[in-house]
Amino acid sequence: MSTLTVTINRLGAHGHGIANTAEGPVYVPHALPGETVAIARNGSHGTLLSTAISSPDRVAPLCRHFDPDRDACGGCSLQHLAEQPYTDFKRDLVVEALRSKGLTPHVEPLVTCDLGQRRRTVFSARRTDKGLLLGFNRAETNHIVSVEECPVAAPAIMAQLDALRSIAAALTGGSESFRLTVLETLAGLDVAAEGVKPLDEKRRRAAIETVMRLSAIARVSVNGEILIEPRKPLVDFGGVLAAPPPGAFMQATKEAEDAMAALVLAHIGKAKRVLDLFAGSGTFALRLARTARVHAVEGEDKPLKALDLAARTTQGLKPVTVEKRDLFRRPLTAQELKVYDAVVFDPPRAGAEAQVKELARAGVKKVAAVSCNPLTLARDLRLLADQGYEIRSVIPVDQFLWSAHVEAVALLQR
Repeated sequence: MSTLTVTINRLGAHGHGIANTAEGPVYVPHALPGETVAIARNGSHGTLLSTAISSPDRVAPLCRHFDPDRDACGGCSLQHLAEQPYTDFKRDLVVEALRSKGLTPHVEPLVTCDLGQRRRTVFSARRTDKGLLLGFNRAETNHIVSVEECPVAAPAIMAQLDALRSIAAALTGGSESFRLTVLETLAGLDVAAEGVKPLDEKRRRAAIETVMRLSAIARVSVNGEILIEPRKPLVDFGGVLAAPPPGAFMQATKEAEDAMAALVLAHIGKAKRVLDLFAGSGTFALRLARTARVHAVEGEDKPLKALDLAARTTQGLKPVTVEKRDLFRRPLTAQELKVYDAVVFDPPRAGAEAQVKELARAGVKKVAAVSCNPLTLARDLRLLADQGYEIRSVIPVDQFLWSAHVEAVALLQR
Protein backbone atom coordinates (compact mmCIF):
# COMPACT_ATOMS: atom_id res chain seq x y z
CA MET A 1 0.00 0.00 0.00
CA SER A 2 1.26 3.48 -0.90
CA THR A 3 0.08 7.05 -0.31
CA LEU A 4 -0.13 9.49 -3.19
CA THR A 5 -1.99 12.54 -4.48
CA VAL A 6 -4.07 12.13 -7.65
CA THR A 7 -6.58 14.03 -9.75
CA ILE A 8 -9.91 12.36 -10.42
CA ASN A 9 -10.65 12.29 -14.15
CA ARG A 10 -14.12 10.73 -14.36
CA LEU A 11 -16.74 8.59 -12.65
CA GLY A 12 -16.70 4.86 -13.26
CA ALA A 13 -19.71 2.65 -13.86
CA HIS A 14 -19.92 1.85 -10.13
CA GLY A 15 -19.90 5.52 -9.13
CA HIS A 16 -16.26 5.56 -8.00
CA GLY A 17 -13.92 8.35 -9.02
CA ILE A 18 -11.23 7.19 -11.44
CA ALA A 19 -7.71 8.62 -11.44
CA ASN A 20 -5.47 7.88 -14.40
CA THR A 21 -1.94 7.06 -13.21
CA ALA A 22 1.21 5.76 -14.86
CA GLU A 23 0.46 2.34 -13.34
CA GLY A 24 -3.13 2.32 -14.61
CA PRO A 25 -6.51 3.55 -13.38
CA VAL A 26 -7.20 3.79 -9.65
CA TYR A 27 -10.79 3.64 -8.38
CA VAL A 28 -11.54 5.95 -5.44
CA PRO A 29 -14.95 5.72 -3.72
CA HIS A 30 -16.47 9.05 -2.64
CA ALA A 31 -14.23 11.08 -5.00
CA LEU A 32 -15.58 13.20 -7.85
CA PRO A 33 -14.20 14.33 -11.24
CA GLY A 34 -11.93 17.39 -11.02
CA GLU A 35 -10.95 16.76 -7.41
CA THR A 36 -7.37 16.51 -6.22
CA VAL A 37 -7.21 13.99 -3.40
CA ALA A 38 -4.75 12.12 -1.25
CA ILE A 39 -5.35 8.40 -1.28
CA ALA A 40 -3.99 5.20 0.20
CA ARG A 41 -3.47 3.03 -2.88
CA ASN A 42 -3.76 -0.73 -2.85
CA GLY A 43 -3.45 -1.95 -6.43
CA SER A 44 -6.29 -0.42 -8.43
CA HIS A 45 -8.24 0.63 -5.30
CA GLY A 46 -7.77 3.93 -3.53
CA THR A 47 -9.03 4.91 -0.09
CA LEU A 48 -9.80 8.61 0.19
CA LEU A 49 -7.66 10.27 2.90
CA SER A 50 -8.17 13.98 2.27
CA THR A 51 -9.30 16.41 -0.42
CA ALA A 52 -7.12 19.31 -1.55
CA ILE A 53 -9.40 20.58 -4.32
CA SER A 54 -13.13 19.84 -4.17
CA SER A 55 -15.52 19.57 -7.09
CA PRO A 56 -18.25 22.23 -7.38
CA ASP A 57 -20.60 19.27 -7.85
CA ARG A 58 -19.93 18.01 -4.33
CA VAL A 59 -22.81 18.32 -1.87
CA ALA A 60 -23.23 17.36 1.78
CA PRO A 61 -24.73 13.85 2.09
CA LEU A 62 -28.05 13.59 3.90
CA CYS A 63 -27.37 10.37 5.79
CA ARG A 64 -24.98 10.01 8.72
CA HIS A 65 -24.15 6.46 7.62
CA PHE A 66 -22.61 7.66 4.33
CA ASP A 67 -19.61 9.28 6.04
CA PRO A 68 -16.44 7.56 4.66
CA ASP A 69 -14.48 8.69 7.73
CA ARG A 70 -16.71 6.55 9.95
CA ASP A 71 -18.25 3.10 9.67
CA ALA A 72 -19.88 3.83 6.30
CA CYS A 73 -22.84 1.90 4.93
CA GLY A 74 -22.34 0.56 1.40
CA GLY A 75 -25.93 1.00 0.26
CA CYS A 76 -25.30 4.37 -1.44
CA SER A 77 -22.30 5.42 -3.51
CA LEU A 78 -23.34 8.86 -4.81
CA GLN A 79 -24.97 10.85 -2.00
CA HIS A 80 -22.20 13.43 -2.34
CA LEU A 81 -22.99 14.23 -6.00
CA ALA A 82 -25.28 17.16 -6.93
CA GLU A 83 -28.63 16.41 -8.57
CA GLN A 84 -27.94 17.40 -12.20
CA PRO A 85 -24.58 15.62 -12.60
CA TYR A 86 -26.12 12.65 -10.79
CA THR A 87 -29.02 12.37 -13.25
CA ASP A 88 -26.60 12.89 -16.16
CA PHE A 89 -24.43 10.06 -14.82
CA LYS A 90 -27.38 7.68 -14.62
CA ARG A 91 -28.56 8.49 -18.14
CA ASP A 92 -25.02 8.21 -19.49
CA LEU A 93 -24.74 4.66 -18.14
CA VAL A 94 -27.49 3.70 -20.58
CA VAL A 95 -26.18 5.85 -23.44
CA GLU A 96 -22.65 4.41 -23.19
CA ALA A 97 -23.87 0.81 -22.92
CA LEU A 98 -25.90 1.25 -26.11
CA ARG A 99 -23.01 3.00 -27.86
CA SER A 100 -20.71 0.08 -27.01
CA LYS A 101 -22.94 -2.03 -29.27
CA GLY A 102 -23.08 0.56 -32.03
CA LEU A 103 -26.57 1.76 -31.05
CA THR A 104 -27.47 5.46 -30.91
CA PRO A 105 -31.23 5.63 -30.34
CA HIS A 106 -32.91 8.56 -28.64
CA VAL A 107 -32.43 8.23 -24.88
CA GLU A 108 -34.91 10.22 -22.82
CA PRO A 109 -34.02 12.15 -19.64
CA LEU A 110 -33.87 10.06 -16.48
CA VAL A 111 -37.15 9.31 -14.71
CA THR A 112 -36.03 10.37 -11.26
CA CYS A 113 -36.49 8.85 -7.81
CA ASP A 114 -37.33 10.69 -4.59
CA LEU A 115 -36.43 10.16 -0.96
CA GLY A 116 -38.31 7.53 1.01
CA GLN A 117 -39.65 5.61 -2.00
CA ARG A 118 -37.77 2.31 -1.57
CA ARG A 119 -40.53 -0.11 -0.60
CA ARG A 120 -38.27 -3.18 -0.79
CA THR A 121 -35.20 -3.11 1.46
CA VAL A 122 -32.71 -5.89 2.17
CA PHE A 123 -31.10 -5.79 5.62
CA SER A 124 -28.26 -7.90 6.95
CA ALA A 125 -28.47 -9.24 10.49
CA ARG A 126 -26.20 -11.06 12.95
CA ARG A 127 -26.12 -11.67 16.69
CA THR A 128 -22.96 -10.41 18.39
CA ASP A 129 -21.66 -10.27 21.96
CA LYS A 130 -22.99 -6.70 22.10
CA GLY A 131 -26.44 -7.55 20.78
CA LEU A 132 -28.28 -7.92 17.48
CA LEU A 133 -26.80 -6.08 14.50
CA LEU A 134 -29.28 -4.99 11.84
CA GLY A 135 -28.22 -2.81 8.95
CA PHE A 136 -26.44 -2.80 5.62
CA ASN A 137 -23.08 -4.17 4.58
CA ARG A 138 -20.14 -1.85 4.24
CA ALA A 139 -19.13 -1.63 0.58
CA GLU A 140 -17.41 -4.77 -0.75
CA THR A 141 -17.31 -6.42 2.70
CA ASN A 142 -19.40 -8.67 4.93
CA HIS A 143 -19.15 -6.16 7.78
CA ILE A 144 -22.62 -5.04 8.91
CA VAL A 145 -23.11 -1.35 9.65
CA SER A 146 -25.94 -0.91 12.15
CA VAL A 147 -28.28 1.81 10.89
CA GLU A 148 -30.64 4.20 12.62
CA GLU A 149 -31.80 6.04 9.50
CA CYS A 150 -32.04 5.59 5.74
CA PRO A 151 -33.40 8.48 3.67
CA VAL A 152 -33.84 6.13 0.70
CA ALA A 153 -36.09 3.53 2.38
CA ALA A 154 -39.83 3.91 2.85
CA PRO A 155 -40.71 5.60 6.17
CA ALA A 156 -43.04 2.68 6.97
CA ILE A 157 -40.04 0.37 6.95
CA MET A 158 -37.68 2.60 8.90
CA ALA A 159 -40.35 3.21 11.55
CA GLN A 160 -40.24 -0.51 12.33
CA LEU A 161 -36.49 -0.93 12.87
CA ASP A 162 -37.00 -2.00 16.48
CA ALA A 163 -39.67 -4.50 15.43
CA LEU A 164 -37.37 -5.91 12.73
CA ARG A 165 -34.56 -6.25 15.27
CA SER A 166 -36.83 -8.15 17.63
CA ILE A 167 -37.88 -10.53 14.83
CA ALA A 168 -34.26 -11.06 13.79
CA ALA A 169 -33.22 -11.69 17.40
CA ALA A 170 -35.96 -14.31 17.82
CA LEU A 171 -34.97 -16.09 14.59
CA THR A 172 -31.20 -16.27 14.99
CA GLY A 173 -29.73 -19.48 16.32
CA GLY A 174 -26.13 -18.35 16.69
CA SER A 175 -23.67 -15.92 15.14
CA GLU A 176 -24.58 -16.60 11.51
CA SER A 177 -25.30 -13.66 9.21
CA PHE A 178 -28.61 -13.70 7.41
CA ARG A 179 -30.79 -11.41 5.32
CA LEU A 180 -34.14 -9.81 6.04
CA THR A 181 -35.91 -8.69 2.89
CA VAL A 182 -38.65 -6.27 3.92
CA LEU A 183 -41.44 -5.30 1.52
CA GLU A 184 -43.99 -2.60 2.25
CA THR A 185 -47.41 -3.93 1.25
CA LEU A 186 -50.99 -2.68 1.59
CA ALA A 187 -51.44 -4.96 4.62
CA GLY A 188 -48.19 -4.16 6.41
CA LEU A 189 -44.58 -5.32 6.18
CA ASP A 190 -43.74 -8.63 4.55
CA VAL A 191 -40.51 -9.93 6.13
CA ALA A 192 -38.56 -12.72 4.43
CA ALA A 193 -35.56 -14.14 6.34
CA GLU A 194 -32.99 -16.04 4.26
CA GLY A 195 -29.89 -17.87 5.47
CA VAL A 196 -31.30 -18.59 8.94
CA LYS A 197 -30.39 -21.87 10.60
CA PRO A 198 -33.35 -24.31 10.73
CA LEU A 199 -35.67 -23.27 13.53
CA ASP A 200 -36.04 -25.50 16.58
CA GLU A 201 -39.37 -25.46 18.39
CA LYS A 202 -38.21 -22.90 20.96
CA ARG A 203 -37.07 -20.36 18.37
CA ARG A 204 -40.13 -20.97 16.23
CA ARG A 205 -42.45 -20.30 19.16
CA ALA A 206 -40.48 -17.23 20.24
CA ALA A 207 -40.56 -15.79 16.71
CA ILE A 208 -44.30 -16.34 16.35
CA GLU A 209 -45.01 -14.77 19.74
CA THR A 210 -42.83 -11.80 18.80
CA VAL A 211 -44.69 -11.19 15.53
CA MET A 212 -48.08 -11.50 17.21
CA ARG A 213 -47.19 -8.48 19.34
CA LEU A 214 -46.29 -6.37 16.29
CA SER A 215 -49.26 -4.83 14.53
CA ALA A 216 -47.26 -3.56 11.53
CA ILE A 217 -46.14 -7.02 10.35
CA ALA A 218 -48.27 -8.82 7.76
CA ARG A 219 -46.12 -11.91 7.27
CA VAL A 220 -42.81 -13.49 8.26
CA SER A 221 -41.21 -16.28 6.28
CA VAL A 222 -38.00 -18.22 6.92
CA ASN A 223 -35.97 -19.64 4.04
CA GLY A 224 -38.98 -19.43 1.74
CA GLU A 225 -41.53 -21.02 4.10
CA ILE A 226 -44.23 -18.98 5.82
CA LEU A 227 -43.73 -18.86 9.58
CA ILE A 228 -46.75 -16.69 10.41
CA GLU A 229 -49.13 -14.62 8.32
CA PRO A 230 -51.46 -12.42 10.40
CA ARG A 231 -52.65 -10.77 7.16
CA LYS A 232 -52.25 -11.55 3.48
CA PRO A 233 -49.60 -9.14 2.11
CA LEU A 234 -51.09 -7.49 -0.97
CA VAL A 235 -49.54 -5.31 -3.65
CA ASP A 236 -51.34 -3.21 -6.23
CA PHE A 237 -50.52 -3.87 -9.88
CA GLY A 238 -52.46 -1.08 -11.55
CA GLY A 239 -55.65 -1.75 -9.64
CA VAL A 240 -55.24 -5.53 -9.52
CA LEU A 241 -54.36 -6.86 -6.07
CA ALA A 242 -51.89 -9.74 -5.85
CA ALA A 243 -50.22 -11.58 -2.95
CA PRO A 244 -46.61 -12.30 -3.99
CA PRO A 245 -44.86 -15.29 -2.43
CA PRO A 246 -42.28 -14.81 0.35
CA GLY A 247 -39.17 -13.02 -0.83
CA ALA A 248 -40.47 -12.66 -4.39
CA PHE A 249 -38.86 -10.16 -6.72
CA MET A 250 -40.61 -6.80 -6.73
CA GLN A 251 -39.64 -3.52 -8.30
CA ALA A 252 -37.86 -1.50 -5.63
CA THR A 253 -40.23 1.48 -5.77
CA LYS A 254 -43.89 1.62 -6.70
CA GLU A 255 -43.36 4.96 -8.43
CA ALA A 256 -40.77 3.49 -10.81
CA GLU A 257 -42.94 0.44 -11.41
CA ASP A 258 -45.93 2.63 -12.28
CA ALA A 259 -43.79 4.76 -14.62
CA MET A 260 -42.39 1.73 -16.44
CA ALA A 261 -45.80 0.10 -16.70
CA ALA A 262 -47.29 3.29 -18.18
CA LEU A 263 -44.57 3.36 -20.83
CA VAL A 264 -45.12 -0.29 -21.71
CA LEU A 265 -48.91 0.01 -21.89
CA ALA A 266 -48.77 3.14 -24.04
CA HIS A 267 -46.41 1.42 -26.47
CA ILE A 268 -48.43 -1.80 -26.66
CA GLY A 269 -51.54 0.25 -27.38
CA LYS A 270 -54.44 -1.73 -28.81
CA ALA A 271 -52.63 -5.04 -29.24
CA LYS A 272 -55.07 -7.91 -28.75
CA ARG A 273 -52.69 -10.77 -27.88
CA VAL A 274 -49.70 -9.95 -25.69
CA LEU A 275 -46.91 -12.16 -24.36
CA ASP A 276 -45.27 -11.26 -21.03
CA LEU A 277 -41.93 -13.03 -20.57
CA PHE A 278 -40.21 -13.29 -17.15
CA ALA A 279 -43.60 -12.25 -15.80
CA GLY A 280 -42.92 -12.64 -12.06
CA SER A 281 -46.02 -12.09 -9.92
CA GLY A 282 -47.75 -10.01 -12.60
CA THR A 283 -46.15 -6.55 -12.67
CA PHE A 284 -46.99 -6.07 -16.34
CA ALA A 285 -49.27 -9.01 -17.17
CA LEU A 286 -52.05 -8.00 -14.80
CA ARG A 287 -52.04 -4.42 -16.05
CA LEU A 288 -51.97 -5.54 -19.69
CA ALA A 289 -54.97 -7.79 -19.07
CA ARG A 290 -57.21 -4.74 -18.76
CA THR A 291 -57.19 -4.46 -22.56
CA ALA A 292 -55.55 -7.57 -24.04
CA ARG A 293 -55.44 -11.35 -23.81
CA VAL A 294 -52.17 -12.10 -22.03
CA HIS A 295 -49.96 -15.19 -21.86
CA ALA A 296 -47.55 -14.90 -18.93
CA VAL A 297 -44.40 -17.02 -18.82
CA GLU A 298 -42.22 -17.34 -15.71
CA GLY A 299 -39.58 -19.83 -14.60
CA GLU A 300 -40.56 -19.94 -10.92
CA ASP A 301 -43.70 -21.68 -9.75
CA LYS A 302 -44.73 -19.56 -6.73
CA PRO A 303 -44.83 -16.13 -8.42
CA LEU A 304 -46.72 -17.67 -11.33
CA LYS A 305 -49.35 -19.07 -8.97
CA ALA A 306 -49.75 -15.64 -7.38
CA LEU A 307 -50.23 -14.08 -10.81
CA ASP A 308 -52.74 -16.75 -11.84
CA LEU A 309 -54.78 -16.37 -8.63
CA ALA A 310 -54.91 -12.58 -8.98
CA ALA A 311 -56.05 -12.86 -12.60
CA ARG A 312 -58.76 -15.41 -11.78
CA THR A 313 -60.16 -13.44 -8.84
CA THR A 314 -60.22 -9.98 -10.42
CA GLN A 315 -63.26 -8.94 -12.42
CA GLY A 316 -62.97 -7.05 -15.68
CA LEU A 317 -59.75 -8.61 -16.99
CA LYS A 318 -59.28 -10.22 -20.38
CA PRO A 319 -58.21 -13.90 -20.29
CA VAL A 320 -54.79 -14.52 -18.73
CA THR A 321 -53.00 -17.83 -19.26
CA VAL A 322 -49.79 -18.82 -17.48
CA GLU A 323 -46.89 -21.11 -18.28
CA LYS A 324 -43.96 -22.22 -16.15
CA ARG A 325 -40.90 -22.36 -18.39
CA ASP A 326 -37.16 -21.82 -18.07
CA LEU A 327 -36.65 -19.18 -20.75
CA PHE A 328 -32.88 -19.43 -20.53
CA ARG A 329 -32.80 -23.13 -21.37
CA ARG A 330 -36.04 -23.39 -23.35
CA PRO A 331 -37.00 -20.05 -24.88
CA LEU A 332 -40.22 -19.73 -26.83
CA THR A 333 -39.46 -20.44 -30.46
CA ALA A 334 -39.98 -18.02 -33.32
CA GLN A 335 -42.92 -20.13 -34.46
CA GLU A 336 -44.57 -19.92 -31.02
CA LEU A 337 -44.01 -16.17 -30.88
CA LYS A 338 -45.61 -15.35 -34.22
CA VAL A 339 -49.18 -15.52 -32.87
CA TYR A 340 -48.65 -12.46 -30.64
CA ASP A 341 -49.17 -8.81 -31.52
CA ALA A 342 -46.73 -7.59 -28.88
CA VAL A 343 -44.12 -8.96 -26.48
CA VAL A 344 -42.92 -7.58 -23.15
CA PHE A 345 -39.84 -9.00 -21.45
CA ASP A 346 -38.24 -8.07 -18.12
CA PRO A 347 -35.41 -10.55 -17.43
CA PRO A 348 -32.89 -10.73 -14.58
CA ARG A 349 -29.54 -8.94 -14.87
CA ALA A 350 -28.19 -11.60 -17.24
CA GLY A 351 -30.64 -10.44 -19.89
CA ALA A 352 -32.54 -12.63 -22.32
CA GLU A 353 -30.09 -13.46 -25.11
CA ALA A 354 -31.45 -16.90 -26.03
CA GLN A 355 -35.05 -15.69 -25.99
CA VAL A 356 -34.26 -12.51 -27.90
CA LYS A 357 -32.62 -14.47 -30.71
CA GLU A 358 -35.94 -16.28 -31.22
CA LEU A 359 -37.88 -13.06 -30.87
CA ALA A 360 -35.74 -11.36 -33.50
CA ARG A 361 -36.63 -14.12 -35.97
CA ALA A 362 -40.34 -14.07 -35.17
CA GLY A 363 -41.09 -10.55 -36.36
CA VAL A 364 -43.61 -9.61 -33.65
CA LYS A 365 -44.70 -6.06 -34.45
CA LYS A 366 -44.15 -4.39 -31.06
CA VAL A 367 -41.62 -5.18 -28.33
CA ALA A 368 -41.09 -3.57 -24.93
CA ALA A 369 -37.84 -4.49 -23.18
CA VAL A 370 -37.37 -3.70 -19.49
CA SER A 371 -33.94 -4.18 -17.93
CA CYS A 372 -31.95 -3.51 -14.76
CA ASN A 373 -28.64 -3.96 -16.61
CA PRO A 374 -27.77 -1.52 -19.43
CA LEU A 375 -25.01 -3.79 -20.75
CA THR A 376 -27.17 -6.86 -21.31
CA LEU A 377 -30.01 -4.65 -22.55
CA ALA A 378 -27.68 -3.20 -25.20
CA ARG A 379 -26.64 -6.70 -26.26
CA ASP A 380 -30.27 -7.80 -26.58
CA LEU A 381 -31.31 -4.66 -28.45
CA ARG A 382 -28.46 -5.15 -30.91
CA LEU A 383 -29.88 -8.57 -31.77
CA LEU A 384 -33.30 -7.06 -32.44
CA ALA A 385 -31.96 -4.10 -34.40
CA ASP A 386 -29.98 -6.44 -36.65
CA GLN A 387 -33.28 -8.09 -37.64
CA GLY A 388 -35.03 -4.88 -38.61
CA TYR A 389 -36.44 -3.59 -35.34
CA GLU A 390 -36.44 0.17 -34.87
CA ILE A 391 -35.64 1.33 -31.35
CA ARG A 392 -38.24 4.08 -30.98
CA SER A 393 -37.01 5.30 -27.61
CA VAL A 394 -35.10 4.27 -24.50
CA ILE A 395 -36.14 5.64 -21.12
CA PRO A 396 -33.77 5.31 -18.13
CA VAL A 397 -35.57 4.96 -14.80
CA ASP A 398 -34.01 5.54 -11.37
CA GLN A 399 -35.35 3.47 -8.52
CA PHE A 400 -32.07 2.86 -6.66
CA LEU A 401 -31.39 6.39 -5.48
CA TRP A 402 -27.71 7.37 -5.07
CA SER A 403 -26.47 4.04 -6.40
CA ALA A 404 -24.91 3.16 -9.74
CA HIS A 405 -27.86 0.95 -10.70
CA VAL A 406 -30.31 2.14 -13.34
CA GLU A 407 -33.34 0.58 -15.01
CA ALA A 408 -34.31 1.21 -18.61
CA VAL A 409 -37.36 0.66 -20.80
CA ALA A 410 -36.74 0.25 -24.53
CA LEU A 411 -39.64 0.47 -26.95
CA LEU A 412 -39.21 -1.19 -30.36
CA GLN A 413 -41.32 -1.65 -33.46
CA ARG A 414 -40.92 -3.55 -36.69
